[in-house]
Amino acid sequence: MKVVKVPFVNGDNSSGSALAPGKILEELKEVYTNSSGREISSDNFVVEEIEVSKNLEASNDRIYRKCFLDYSEEERICFLGGDHSMSYATTRSFFDYCENNSKAPCLIVFDAHLDLMVPTNSLFPRQEEWLRGLIEDGFPIENILVVGIRNAEISELEFSRGKLKKFPIGNFLFNLEERVDAIMEFGYGKEVYVSIDFDVLDPAFAPGVNYPQPGGFSSKEFLYIFHRLNKMKNLKAIDIVEINPKYDLNNMTCKLGAKVLAEFL
Repeated sequence: MKVVKVPFVNGDNSSGSALAPGKILEELKEVYTNSSGREISSDNFVVEEIEVSKNLEASNDRIYRKCFLDYSEEERICFLGGDHSMSYATTRSFFDYCENNSKAPCLIVFDAHLDLMVPTNSLFPRQEEWLRGLIEDGFPIENILVVGIRNAEISELEFSRGKLKKFPIGNFLFNLEERVDAIMEFGYGKEVYVSIDFDVLDPAFAPGVNYPQPGGFSSKEFLYIFHRLNKMKNLKAIDIVEINPKYDLNNMTCKLGAKVLAEFL
């Protein structure tokens, strides 16, 4: 597996997220096995980094081009952000890779928010706008599933109504196993990218995020979900975003980020 550090931020409240890739990998050194009992060793993965700067055009272009090349390889990829604006370039590149290779793209997003606000700059959508920008670029909305929503703007709900598949957090927790089955079924026959915004977790378990929202997943529930999703043979890439070490408490969120990453190694 390839782990790619992408310390890109494009939000007012998220500059600390640029520190997250390094912090997560530092905590990964203390993870010896994952929930399957598989040993976590540095031999299991390769770490690379995409250089980013305050130049949005240059940074987005660099992310896009590097990701497009990486998708052509056989191994899985994990991108460590950064705030969620990073995912616009990584998923836009994923969409083009699928188009060029006659594959059906599928995006599964874990997030407390919908991120469907109208982009203030269509070329560089921010963290609350990136998914709207991706859809307006042509990513098939019927192939997108958002899991864990619990605080969406009315305008976002109106934009998505009847078009975007959503699993709000309340419905999801009544039958966790059945809902995970439904997620895996949603991705069947497609090339799958999973985007993980850590504010989908309850802040009791992940306090170090940019926009915490009460009522999210527990760490136990979350690790179970990704233990299951790791079994998907058609899972091409994941990203882990919106962890902000500046807001963290005793490195709890970075430690959990490392545990989630370990599920895929």
